[in-house]
Amino acid sequence: MANKSSNLLWGLLFIVLGVLFGGNALDLWNFNLFFEGWWTLFIIVPSIMGLFQRGSKISALIGLVVGVMLLLSAQNIISWYILSKLIIPIIFIFIGLQIIFRKDFSKDKFYEKSFSSDGLPEYTAFFSGNDINFPYEKFVGANLTAIFGGVDLNLKNAIIDEDVVINSLVIFGGADIIVPPNVKVKVSSIPILGGNSNKTSQVIREDVPTIYIKAISIFGGTEIK
Repeated sequence: MANKSSNLLWGLLFIVLGVLFGGNALDLWNFNLFFEGWWTLFIIVPSIMGLFQRGSKISALIGLVVGVMLLLSAQNIISWYILSKLIIPIIFIFIGLQIIFRKDFSKDKFYEKSFSSDGLPEYTAFFSGNDINFPYEKFVGANLTAIFGGVDLNLKNAIIDEDVVINSLVIFGGADIIVPPNVKVKVSSIPILGGNSNKTSQVIREDVPTIYIKAISIFGGTEIK
């Protein structure tokens, strides 16, 4: 349900932008996306989406607060001087929240709370890095999200005995996916001011599993190798 809600919000966002720019073209109104601090939307919007994902909301909340504060500063509502003085108190507040709401992240509970509604485990990097390995473990697919950060998914030694799906969403970040040699790879790529590349070797055999990778990259990229 959380994954569907996130997709719905992304879809509505692009529809609204299309309508607004269409109205500009027809002289129905004057909408200017490039207002002071417009770039902070690439922090605020993904962070809001992160609040609808399962698992810890702390990273998304941090991104949202940082984005809003940068927007207020760009709008001259809060000065950079005051903003710099607030950084340390905000860090302490979020550390306290993390301690209060931290749960027992044993392996079983971690994976249970990181699974999306489509049954795929979710791996996210907000302003950070996330390295995922499957050393001789079965891989069933994954949802990857990198926002101002990077996600590295190493499947070189993973056990893949059936077709799997990897969804990759990158915004101002990067995702590296290393696949084993005994699989086929099919990529569906949507780059928006970014790029996706598939450097894997073509597997001709038909009796091997297929990894379907759906990559959306906005000001970033997904590399499959």
